[in-house]
Amino acid sequence: MVNPKTQKTGDDTAVTTADAGAAAPLQPEDFDFLDGELDAMRAEYEDAPEWEFCEGFLTAMICTRREIEPQEYWPVLLGSNFSPMQHMEFTWRWKRRKAEIEAALDAPIEALDDERAFQPEMLDIRGALAALPPEEQVDETAEGGAIPSYGQMWALGFLAAVQTWDDEWSPPRDKEAAGLLADALADIEALTEDDRGTPEFSMFAEDGPPTVSRDRLEEVDLAVWAVYDLRRFWRSMGPRTETVRKEPEPGRNDPCPCGSGKKYKKCHGAG
Repeated sequence: MVNPKTQKTGDDTAVTTADAGAAAPLQPEDFDFLDGELDAMRAEYEDAPEWEFCEGFLTAMICTRREIEPQEYWPVLLGSNFSPMQHMEFTWRWKRRKAEIEAALDAPIEALDDERAFQPEMLDIRGALAALPPEEQVDETAEGGAIPSYGQMWALGFLAAVQTWDDEWSPPRDKEAAGLLADALADIEALTEDDRGTPEFSMFAEDGPPTVSRDRLEEVDLAVWAVYDLRRFWRSMGPRTETVRKEPEPGRNDPCPCGSGKKYKKCHGAG
C-alpha cells in the first residue's frame, strides 16, 4: 500500500456497476483470489499478468479520456479467449475494485492519509522474499530476471493501457494542458525504473528487512497524485470530437452536386 505523507491542495456479467459500488471493499482474501485466478489463467494464456499489473491497467482505464468497454480491453489484458461468464467471480471482484478506485479518485481529499484516498494495491515482493528463511532466499539474478521493485509492475500496467489506446491519450493542442499531461505521465513512468536507493523500509511487514527506499515512497506518492490529476484532466477536457471536413465548393462551370445536370453557376451557385 502507499506510504501516505505528501500533501496537495458493455456490462459483461450479471453484476451491475451499482451492485459493485454497494459491495464491501476488497479484502486481502479477495486479492488472493484474484492472484489465484490469474495463476490458473496462465495455463491457457501464458502472458496473463499478476494482479499488480492488472490494477495499474484498471486504474488507467478509469483515467482514460474515453470510457473503454470491458469487451474491448479484456482481450488486450487477458487474451482473446478470456470469457467473463467463465470467470464471474473474477469479473465481480474486478467491478468492485473499479468502483472502489473511482470513488477514491472522485473524493475531495487533501492528503493521502485521508481514509478516502486511493491506495493502489502494490506488493513489496522483495520484502516478502527477504522475510523468508535464508535457505529459501531467491537470487535476484537467477532465471526469471530481476525481482520487481515496489510499485514497478503497477506502473507498467498503467502505461501498457496508455500505449494501447494512445489516441485517447494524445496531448491537447494547448501547450499548458499538454505539459500537465506529460508531467503526470512522467511521474507514473518514474516507477517503471528500478529502485536503486538505500533500502530503509519494508512494505511487507513492519519489522521486516528493509527493501524500499525513501525516494521510492516519494515517487509512489507522486504517482498517486498524478492519477488524481489525470482523472480530473480528462474529465475537464470532455470527449474527443472528430473534425468535420468541409467539402470544397465546386467551380462555377462544374456540374452542380445536387444532380440536376446543370452547371453549378446556373443552379445552386446562382445568385
